[in-house]
Amino acid sequence: MDHMAICYIYLRLSLGGTRMAVKPLQSLARALAAIDAIAEHQPVGLSALARALDEDKSALQRVLVTLHAAGWIRPAGGELTRWELTSHPAVVATKAQRGSGILDRARLAMDQLREATGESVVLAVPDAGQIITLDVVESRHLVRSAPHRGMVLPDGGAAALAIFSRLPLEEVKSYGGAVDDPSFLDELARTRTRGWSLNAGAVSAAATSIGAALLDPGGRPVAALVVSAPTERLPRTKYAAIGALVHAASLSLSS
Repeated sequence: MDHMAICYIYLRLSLGGTRMAVKPLQSLARALAAIDAIAEHQPVGLSALARALDEDKSALQRVLVTLHAAGWIRPAGGELTRWELTSHPAVVATKAQRGSGILDRARLAMDQLREATGESVVLAVPDAGQIITLDVVESRHLVRSAPHRGMVLPDGGAAALAIFSRLPLEEVKSYGGAVDDPSFLDELARTRTRGWSLNAGAVSAAATSIGAALLDPGGRPVAALVVSAPTERLPRTKYAAIGALVHAASLSLSS
């Protein structure tokens, strides 16, 4: 979902989350869902795509033919027809990126965090019930820990915890957060109190991450900044110092 996830997020950010009263076009929604699914599973055939989307094959076939004619997808080759994205989604994403206010404001802070910590810095955003990696500034170390752009981040990661700590529990639940788990709720409370989240090897023993939420004027989280490092380079003795740096950076970027 790399290019399309980023493209969709940039477009939503540029629209400012606007809600339209006009009834949506189901055919367009079906085509966008097909693009997203192809990005997730490519190369993918019609039957597998229909199962993934729970769509009628004949209707989906018309969607694929239309997307192919418009230059968004192409046959991947081989005896069986399987589809993959063209470079067009990446071109659209690049154009959209130039208009993203969050990216423009965050990039300098991300560079500064990398220089201060020596580790990778991630910008993640909540989008359609998932936490998605929007941008990454990678550590200069040969061994480093960083997700790729467009990657869906886990519910127990530092980005998710930072964002969840600023959301109502019902909304956290819609993201898959374990709101019935007392330890999860305790972690959200700790994150709110100190201003930064911690994933100390809970998702992967080899990686530790520390994050903080970026808030809009109403106090709602719009993104999270995260410092991510191999666990051996981010011991407990560094948590507070790096947490303070990430929190300060997030405050400087919050509207």
